[in-house]
Amino acid sequence: MDRSFVIAHVSDLHLDGTGRLHQAVEGLIATIRQTMAEFADVPDRILLITGDLVSDPTPRALDEALSAISAFRQTGLFTDIQAVAGNRDVRSRGLLGRRHDVYDYLNLPRTSKNVYYRQSGLDLVLLDSNAASLAGGNIDQRAYHGVVAQSARLSAELAGSLSADGRADYIEPSENLVRVLAMHHHPLPQATGEGKRFLGSPDEPMMYLASPATFLEAATSLNVNFILHGHRHVEGLTRYSIPNPRATGSQGREEFWRTLYVLSCPSSTGQGGDDAGFNIVHFGPTASDSERRYGFSVTRYSRPREDGAFHRLDSNLPDGVIHLPAGRDFCRDPAFQAAIDLSACEMPRREQIAAIACLLLRRHAFYDDDHDWAYALHAALVTSRVVGDLGGKVARSGARHDASSLATIGLLLDRLIAQAADVLGIEGEELDDLRAKRLVDQADIVRELPRTPRDGVDLAGERQLRLGTLRELGAQMKALGSDLDLGGAPPAGTPR
Repeated sequence: MDRSFVIAHVSDLHLDGTGRLHQAVEGLIATIRQTMAEFADVPDRILLITGDLVSDPTPRALDEALSAISAFRQTGLFTDIQAVAGNRDVRSRGLLGRRHDVYDYLNLPRTSKNVYYRQSGLDLVLLDSNAASLAGGNIDQRAYHGVVAQSARLSAELAGSLSADGRADYIEPSENLVRVLAMHHHPLPQATGEGKRFLGSPDEPMMYLASPATFLEAATSLNVNFILHGHRHVEGLTRYSIPNPRATGSQGREEFWRTLYVLSCPSSTGQGGDDAGFNIVHFGPTASDSERRYGFSVTRYSRPREDGAFHRLDSNLPDGVIHLPAGRDFCRDPAFQAAIDLSACEMPRREQIAAIACLLLRRHAFYDDDHDWAYALHAALVTSRVVGDLGGKVARSGARHDASSLATIGLLLDRLIAQAADVLGIEGEELDDLRAKRLVDQADIVRELPRTPRDGVDLAGERQLRLGTLRELGAQMKALGSDLDLGGAPPAGTPR
């Protein structure tokens, strides 16, 4: 299955424990149920709440928030539910009586938290932005400098949450992940709602992060693709782009830019006399005849104060959906997908073994096709590692014939690796380092390894040797029940 996820983004419920918003929550759930019907086959379906679940963190209000979350969970629409705290959720103890610690009571991150979704390659980053926002009313100079320092710490917290390399559940390079950042406060100005007033003065100086430039620099440098937030009770979608220092294409292409999108969510229950709203963000492959690409689709829903029904906000568009390019290539190498499929099989059956092996080997590098040797080396390396894992599981299952075929496939892949490395002049520790990497990133091969054969190589002879090895691979695949015609012409649609 193609990597894909969908996020239902709600915010600022402002539940107060009285039950007066029960009907609004029920209407919200009913509409989201309708909108999520088309995403039933998407493996990762996430409900995200970006703060202000309650108006004040009293026991009754927080119990109502737990009930609302439970109602969402009982719909069966979502594979996961995540939330961050808003400024109203963390109001301090005061004259109104006892308050719960919202972080413990609703299981919200106190600083930062990463949630990794393996099937889609989504890294959802949850940040508590309360200490770094000016949304606290009148702030004197001393308090302002303190908040600026907290905003800088928020950037450091973001960087720290994304630098935990070596986590066992990360099966692919960090730069291949789709990163979505959830927070309560907005780091960029909003195009709507600027006329609001707070105690007779413009509310803008009290609503932003204190140092948004510092934060945005951290977000773009860490390849964050989307920021989802609430707080202002207004809809808004902003594209923020800076030149990509690693870009090699022309300035007219998406790859030249390092882009993140900032999407605001109104109060989903319509509090404060504002229109209600929520967002659906879907990431997946886009329809294209020329090349395989991924992108985001954003559907914004709004319910006017005078109306009881939600409708698509961007009804001026043909389907009411905003389609956004992802800005870089998120196509997974087949080895990444095969590793995911393999992890779901404790004792793979014969048809599963053949399906995973076909996914690994049905690619241009294993056919008689024009290719560069660096790409051939990459394909053999990543395939070898997954075949080794597959062979280990099959051997434990007692299927001796299949285990023998996979062991032979592994030896043939080793031969292909050694040949491609020799053609490129790679040997010794450099080749050992490549073999030791869990799944070698193709982009690293392109950037760091030689792209042309070393001097004096008989390329015609090497090609014939390679084709002979590929045909031996094909014979082993026949033993597993699949005829891929390896070493022949690549079938139509074979992935690069």
